[in-house]
Amino acid sequence: MRVGLGVDAHRFGPGRPLMLGTVEIDHPEGLVGHSDGDVVAHAVCDAVLSACGLPDIGTFFPPNDPAWSGVSGAVLLGHVAAHVAREGMRVVNAHAVVICEAPRIGPHRDAMQAGMTHALGAPVSVHATTTETMGFTGRGEGIACQAVAMVTPIAAEDV
Repeated sequence: MRVGLGVDAHRFGPGRPLMLGTVEIDHPEGLVGHSDGDVVAHAVCDAVLSACGLPDIGTFFPPNDPAWSGVSGAVLLGHVAAHVAREGMRVVNAHAVVICEAPRIGPHRDAMQAGMTHALGAPVSVHATTTETMGFTGRGEGIACQAVAMVTPIAAEDV
């Protein structure tokens, strides 16, 4: 088995929906990014890719490539799952920790876990924390996320 770590952060900006863990959340601003700005899905993607020894999310989905403009975190997770399978690996599980003061993650946790689990094809769990008003997340300027993932080679009986 192999373990990987992923980290992502985006600032808030007007005129965008807030997408977290494949779920649209009611909030005055969304996260700025080339795709949908879903820091949770992006951190999970990077964790899975790193566990497989593959390049980071920006290598597979470059921010200057118009093909990935506005694409959803769910689509990115699906592509990552396909890359992992081509490497002869499968995702065992992933876990994400969302770092923000607002919005509250608890009311959306089940939907986020279900959406990412479906998109990735493996269990994804979500926790949340604040920085007690310190730093950019504490000031409400954006959201960060850290994620870990475990992968294992596909066994002959899994094929």
